[in-house]
Amino acid sequence: MATAGAEARPPLLSTAAQGLKIVVVGGFGVGKTTMVRAVSDIRPLNTEETMTRAGEGVDDLSAVQGKTTTTIAFDFGRISLNDETVLYLFGAPGQERFWFLWDRLFSGTLGAVVLVDTRRLEDSWYAIDRLEAHGTPFIVASNDFGGPRHTAEQVREALDLPAEIPLVECDARSRESSKDVLLALVHHLYALSTARSASEDPL
Repeated sequence: MATAGAEARPPLLSTAAQGLKIVVVGGFGVGKTTMVRAVSDIRPLNTEETMTRAGEGVDDLSAVQGKTTTTIAFDFGRISLNDETVLYLFGAPGQERFWFLWDRLFSGTLGAVVLVDTRRLEDSWYAIDRLEAHGTPFIVASNDFGGPRHTAEQVREALDLPAEIPLVECDARSRESSKDVLLALVHHLYALSTARSASEDPL
């Protein structure tokens, strides 16, 4: 087990009153560990191990040439959005053989980010299916790998994504870009909560 290096960042503020559990999910090698590592205020916990030849017959490595490590449990990080709101981030493993861990990670989760590589959108279908099955709100973030660009409409159509689910672009290597993704999720969750409260208002 290894911890990723990180620059010194501020400790958790004493004014923090609201902690929200957020999960980052997606296919193998789409940038989940990179996003948690980039945006975390603390040195993130990474359960990464070196990939070996033993996994070549199990994991499909054709689309992730050059990848040498893989998450075998989950990544964990933390970011303070303001003086009161803190997000606890859990990055889920992407390989199919570790998907059984996802249901446990989803427990107590307020919302999720589905990180996608537009070169292989089909790798994101399972994540979306599981979140919908759990009733967990989510947004979709398209990670920029520098390949051919797809329009938002093309991505929505490929993922069969309803118009009410936000779709944003990001660079998981960038702290600011990753933070914008998390802010988009929080805004989405707030909008859902507001709409739910309005529908339950007897007036």
